Amino acid sequence: MPEITTVERAGVGLDGLPRPTEDRVVVLPDAVVLLDGATSPTPRARDGGWHSRHLAAALTTELTRAPTGSPVDLADALARAIERLAREHGLTPGDSPSSTVAVLRWTDTSVDALVLADSPVVVFTDRGVDVLADTRLRDLRGQVDRITDWRNREHGWWVAEADPAAAHRALRRRWPRHEVRAALVATDGVSCGVDDYGLFDWPEVLEITREKGAEAVLDAIRAAEAGDPDRIAWRRPKAHDDQALAVVAFGGGK
Repeated sequence: MPEITTVERAGVGLDGLPRPTEDRVVVLPDAVVLLDGATSPTPRARDGGWHSRHLAAALTTELTRAPTGSPVDLADALARAIERLAREHGLTPGDSPSSTVAVLRWTDTSVDALVLADSPVVVFTDRGVDVLADTRLRDLRGQVDRITDWRNREHGWWVAEADPAAAHRALRRRWPRHEVRAALVATDGVSCGVDDYGLFDWPEVLEITREKGAEAVLDAIRAAEAGDPDRIAWRRPKAHDDQALAVVAFGGGK
């Protein structure tokens, strides 16, 4: 089994006050699952943290259902988890909380990743760095008036909410296991350090985790945000977002 390190840190709400994290990280014997919850466009008692917690549990059940050596298809597992959560809790498409989903799974011969919405998977191979990132939400910002109106719509962006069909709009990739050396799985509270703030690139993130520990990556991002309290240098809805990062070290392969 690869060596796996996870770190999490709660951010603040839109009001700037501390509140529990809405990110979730689950480590399985053959996979890492990461989710970032978001509250419904018309807020209810069930917020993004509720959704990410319950969807993580449902997805874990689906991923561990298959017999050893016969891994279930990642998109099929996610679709069943979304459908089950919506059915059991009466969630309505378009009016429910949601979660991003990032899954990294490995067998003796391959490493698979699935990404839905803005939680990337970064894989380091013998040939270089391969970033699996869903940029559809980012690409729409500034182009449409109400970004939530384009959630889980054709020509819009896709996220795990109450429509199982969204699972099959996820981005997928596979690598030979013997080529993979390490992988990072992150929520946007971490990937912003690369994509928005330009504090480091992904190889530098991996190097920091090896030299100083994964917490040092979170520290660097928080320090940069603290230096921009009015959110002028980097436009963002909250001073600090939730942060979650998983570091998976495969070493020489198996």
